[in-house]
Amino acid sequence: MIHFFLKRKHWQIFLLLLGLPLLFQGYILYSLFVNPTPETGFKTENISPLFGWLPIIMIVSTILLFTWLWSLAMGLQKYIPKEISLKTRTFKWCFFFPFLYILFLMFYMSGLFNGLKNNGLVFGDWFIILIYLMHIFSIFCIIYVLYFVAKTLKIAEVKQKVRFKDFAVEFFLLSFYILGIWIIQPRVNKLVKD
Repeated sequence: MIHFFLKRKHWQIFLLLLGLPLLFQGYILYSLFVNPTPETGFKTENISPLFGWLPIIMIVSTILLFTWLWSLAMGLQKYIPKEISLKTRTFKWCFFFPFLYILFLMFYMSGLFNGLKNNGLVFGDWFIILIYLMHIFSIFCIIYVLYFVAKTLKIAEVKQKVRFKDFAVEFFLLSFYILGIWIIQPRVNKLVKD
């Protein structure tokens, strides 16, 4: 799987990560305006059943994005000189925590836990506080994952130790991956090809 993502072209990665969500949003917009009613101008009953698919689309997109980041971080390790080798233990922990948390949040938002509320197990304020703390920690972990991937890419390219100022551009390109894919992935292709 790692080699699959490392060898794909930038447009293929873009379509893989964003094609499904964009198609889904386009279909929702199309459904709104098919046979519009004179009062509202669009038909909301056309899109109501589609919102059940939203968490599934988000989960698939999240899995693909995290798989791409994992492929960059772990796949480029062999292109780093042995004397500079990066420790991946913290990266792995910071990678899996937000990944599992985001999946949990998607399932929670999709209503899978509504059965627990109906059976008398009501989530109280402690649950909201727990979600908030996990959310803050997940943000920290995602920032570290982006930091690690950007650092890995830069070290693999220059073959020497780097500081944050040396890979800040890569960090921000990964943070805004919708645009960053078009710049990062060709560089990854060049590394893997060489």
